[in-house]
Amino acid sequence: MTHDDDIQVSVLGLGEMGGALAAALVAAGHRVTVWNRSPGRADRLVAQGARAAATAGDAVRAGGPVIVCLLDHASVREVLDPLAAELAGRTLVNVTTTTPAQARETAAWAAGAGAAYLDGGIMAVPRMIGRPGASVLYSGSADVFHEHRRLFDLWGTSTYFGEDAGMASLYDLALLAGMYVMFAGFAHGAAMVAPAGVTAGEFAAMAAPWLTAMTGAFAGFAEVIDGGDYTVPGQQSLEFSDLTYLVAASADQGVSTEVVAMVQRLVRRQVDAGHGKEGFARIIESIRRPG
Repeated sequence: MTHDDDIQVSVLGLGEMGGALAAALVAAGHRVTVWNRSPGRADRLVAQGARAAATAGDAVRAGGPVIVCLLDHASVREVLDPLAAELAGRTLVNVTTTTPAQARETAAWAAGAGAAYLDGGIMAVPRMIGRPGASVLYSGSADVFHEHRRLFDLWGTSTYFGEDAGMASLYDLALLAGMYVMFAGFAHGAAMVAPAGVTAGEFAAMAAPWLTAMTGAFAGFAEVIDGGDYTVPGQQSLEFSDLTYLVAASADQGVSTEVVAMVQRLVRRQVDAGHGKEGFARIIESIRRPG
């Protein structure tokens, strides 16, 4: 097994996230070779001790695991396809954000090239890398994950989800779904109170502790959903969760009702199907069976 105290690592892609990943490796004393399509991105890392490669092929030939952090799935294949022969027997770790299907496609391509493949989903913004709160989700080759676990832990908490290369991406995007809808809800609330002279900062001071407290309901919703019984006593009913007044108040404030109307549609679909007395968690059935 490779000892991670001082190993050669190559990083392809030096955008904000790729640069942060490479910087963490350099700071830990590893021998890091970096490549980026546009020149100049490597200068700061070279000053810190990294070696810049003129081409992606040169970076791959430097040896060690190859970390890929590019714009999207198409850019990953564009960079890697010409290097297939050189990746035989090598380790490929792709932390580019892709769909689960794309992750599985890249895993199959890597297997055909004779490379060991691990896919990663980064649950952090660049400034969080190497700091508390950052985490990276992995799936694909168990051997790669365990062999280089100490390396990965330099970036954040490392969690492995099994041999299916698409699972890390699935978790990544599912968690982002919750985040973006929450952010949209915050923006909607800020827009609602703005005509009354309330600043977004003032609203945030109220919203943050409230939303944080409400995440405590996740475990209860999950228990109901996993049990499949939406009639369990103690739940807030779908009828009580009707958002008619919220939609109307939004319109009265002159703001878009799109965000709250979306939730109202999920609620109404279940109420109209005769489930109004059941718990709010039942909206997952509207999501599971669209239309």
